[in-house]
Amino acid sequence: MTAVSIRNLDVVFGDNVKQSLNLLDQGKSRQEIIDATGDVVGVHNATIEVQQGEICVLMGLSGSGKSSLLRAVNGLNPISRGQLLVRDGDNMVDMASCDAATLRHMRTHRISMVFQKFALMPWLSVLDNVAFGLEMQGIGKQQRRAQAMEKLEMVGLAEWRDKYPHELSGGMQQRVGLARAFAMDSDILLMDEPFSALDPLIRSQLQDELIELQQRLNKTILFVSHDLDEALKIGTNIAIMESARIIQHGKPEEIVLNPSNAYVEDFVAHTNPLNVLRGRSLMTEINELEKLEEMLVLNRNDNTCIATNELGHVVAASRQGQPLSLHQWEEGQNVDHLAEDTLVMATPDISMRQAIEIRYRTGQPVLLKECDSLVGILSDRDFYHALLGKHFTTSAA
Repeated sequence: MTAVSIRNLDVVFGDNVKQSLNLLDQGKSRQEIIDATGDVVGVHNATIEVQQGEICVLMGLSGSGKSSLLRAVNGLNPISRGQLLVRDGDNMVDMASCDAATLRHMRTHRISMVFQKFALMPWLSVLDNVAFGLEMQGIGKQQRRAQAMEKLEMVGLAEWRDKYPHELSGGMQQRVGLARAFAMDSDILLMDEPFSALDPLIRSQLQDELIELQQRLNKTILFVSHDLDEALKIGTNIAIMESARIIQHGKPEEIVLNPSNAYVEDFVAHTNPLNVLRGRSLMTEINELEKLEEMLVLNRNDNTCIATNELGHVVAASRQGQPLSLHQWEEGQNVDHLAEDTLVMATPDISMRQAIEIRYRTGQPVLLKECDSLVGILSDRDFYHALLGKHFTTSAA
């Protein structure tokens, strides 16, 4: 179900918006519009759908328009043209045209924001900072403190409830900001580079915690970042912006494997593809495997083959005529105990990093099964392409 629907959205800052929109329609650049009208184009012709429960990362370099788009979602930035629909129960509210009362309702009950600079009130305790939004909703002191305490426990800061912001580290302050946003129990969270001011180790820990919290709470999150590794780590989908435009929107693996232009390709070139790629994206499908009588050939050099039944279940494996053992691997299992010459079967959603480790331990390709049926394999060729961040095709052979 769609949580946020952005359609042909323009955000222009200045006093000559109508003239600037006309210049945009004529194909003028941001700089040409600044020169002509003095207006700044923050977002141009943005169209994107964000589904309930997903983390959509808006990313790009400074000035690309990502924060301008984010702040339009809760009405902090004026919408010059287009639609920005946000779900309110069974209805969609157009933030571009709603009245002041509806805007207050959406900000109070549907949309919460986590800022880069924490935005904690220094005169309030940690507990009261978390409860502040609930106070604005008119919730009684006892109830709001109970809800705030629950969220502090969730982010591991219950013992710090009576402290003040200056007594906390930067990472702890950001956890308070997260707890405050979650305490509002809003459907949608807007997060404007919330971890960028933190040390790398703390930043990585908070990214992990956000992923864990999202799995439990299933919120819809729009997350602004200028760091592609961060976007690839936490994003369900990524929208890359350049010069106020969305130039590519898709799943992290799609962004890495199929950058839409040279700008995106430059971004991808500086990231580690193993942090995002999954077996499904790079596997050699079963119908591409060579057949030898009733066997499927995994490696012709040493005659490694497998046999499957009519249901696609792997029933036997051998190398140079000698049987090989089969092992079903599950997410989270330790691979240290895997013996050489074991053929490991895993889900197609296995991370390429994990699959490479299995290949290193066993010296064999990794079999990928879905619903107990073999769908493909990961061989050395596929691992090489994972390291390069490229999808192997027949034409590339």
